[in-house]
Amino acid sequence: MQWIYRIGTPALSFGCLLMLFLIAMDRNWPSVFPAILQSVSLHSFKTAFIGVLLEAIPFVLLGVLFSALLQVFVSDELIRRFMPKRPITGVLFGALLGIVFPLCECGMIPVIRRLIRKGMPAYIGIVYLLAGPIINPIVFSSTYVAFRAEPQMAFMRMALAFGVASVIGLFFAKWMKGSPLKAVGGFHMISPQPVHSGITGKSGGFTGRAGSIARHASDEFFEMGKYLIIGAFLTAAIQASISRDALAEFADQPLVAYLFMMLFAYILSICSTSDAFIAASFSGTFQQGPLLAFLVFGPMIDFKNTWMMLSTFKLRIVLILIGLTSILTLAGALLAEVWL
Repeated sequence: MQWIYRIGTPALSFGCLLMLFLIAMDRNWPSVFPAILQSVSLHSFKTAFIGVLLEAIPFVLLGVLFSALLQVFVSDELIRRFMPKRPITGVLFGALLGIVFPLCECGMIPVIRRLIRKGMPAYIGIVYLLAGPIINPIVFSSTYVAFRAEPQMAFMRMALAFGVASVIGLFFAKWMKGSPLKAVGGFHMISPQPVHSGITGKSGGFTGRAGSIARHASDEFFEMGKYLIIGAFLTAAIQASISRDALAEFADQPLVAYLFMMLFAYILSICSTSDAFIAASFSGTFQQGPLLAFLVFGPMIDFKNTWMMLSTFKLRIVLILIGLTSILTLAGALLAEVWL
């Protein structure tokens, strides 16, 4: 199986680069491309594709850089020493970690993977993965500004995200056995190398540490970048095929409105720092409950980060995450609508 991976990974990288070249150079699409891409506006597709990439890449870079710094400067023993021992304390720790390390969902995957490999309990990492993109000061501020006429939306978003992530974290703390990460030999080519202390030596000193940071960051960026490009490509194709007028048809159907806005958030794959302004633009069409479902579900699970999660977590874990997040977000948004 190893030879398949060695051949498949360069082929996937080449395909991603070819995709970017065709879009950037405005070449005609080959006839083998799916019919959906031939039926939509190429200009809309290119705009959406480049927009998703430009929005996501800075946060992916931030995530892989932070991951590389963790690898080089933070030891496994230090991670294990500061991790809470009890599940409830661990869930609270993971849910509020975004206040200290406010990362977008685009940059969360490499950080979570690194933390779990260095000894963080997997359920804490999953809670941070779900809650971190929402429960942080940047997202709270943007949501408060976007819904300045309805400030309760910002607080309800934080509360629902905290509740959903905490319940899922407790579920995984009780029922998950073993590591949720894929085997290193399967999809990951990165082999962590320890950095020796001291002023001199091959890996010691400033030069050695800087080289290790650059090596780890570049490896993870190109590994994650393949899946980001594929996710952005498919997301843009779907976005370009949906008309805004079609959205209003779902607003008057109570349960359908919730499900549609969750699916819409999944497809759009907008960064959590700016999705509140998109949601606020639909406040005249949809009620607060569906908008809240949009604001909570999208940053936790979207099309783009699903591909990135599949590169890191086992398929069963990803499916459970999507299922639990969908059910809990829907139930919480329905209850919030009654309360609001």
